Amino acid sequence: MATGLSDFFKYNLWANLRLLDTCEQLTDAQLDAVFPGTYGSIRVTLKHMLGAEEGYAARSVGGFPTTPTLREDEEAPRSFAELRERARRSSEAMIAFTEQVTPEQLQVIQLLDEGTYRAPLLVTVIQFVDHGIDHRTQICTALTQLGIQSPELDVWAYNEAALGYGEIKQ
Repeated sequence: MATGLSDFFKYNLWANLRLLDTCEQLTDAQLDAVFPGTYGSIRVTLKHMLGAEEGYAARSVGGFPTTPTLREDEEAPRSFAELRERARRSSEAMIAFTEQVTPEQLQVIQLLDEGTYRAPLLVTVIQFVDHGIDHRTQICTALTQLGIQSPELDVWAYNEAALGYGEIKQ
């Protein structure tokens, strides 16, 4: 049963890929710079955000992914090609999941944080998108502090770029 939730994950994937395109152009010094009010450096925030998305996908669809999730404390930098692939994989898993999940399934209670927190599956599904929006905004703040034009990642830009709608020209 389609719930309309898959559109949120289509948007999430589009925004992640646009942001990765911008960040790929940065130097290592820019990727590692830290600014007040943000989670951490752009590199650390990307790893945290995408690793969390993998975790949310695993909790939601069960058993995803087969490779270890990204860890923000890893020393070895990840290539942007790998970050894109991992962003695609977790968002596409959520797109497929939300296209077939029922409202009743979304109300099933999950135990999170090693069994210390309870919430309906719907909360994990919403958190996937909300968490990404929060950290993409922080990265855009860091880009602005670096004097770099951040990509437009809002839903209006998605509407125009990915869906093909927008201003009506007369």
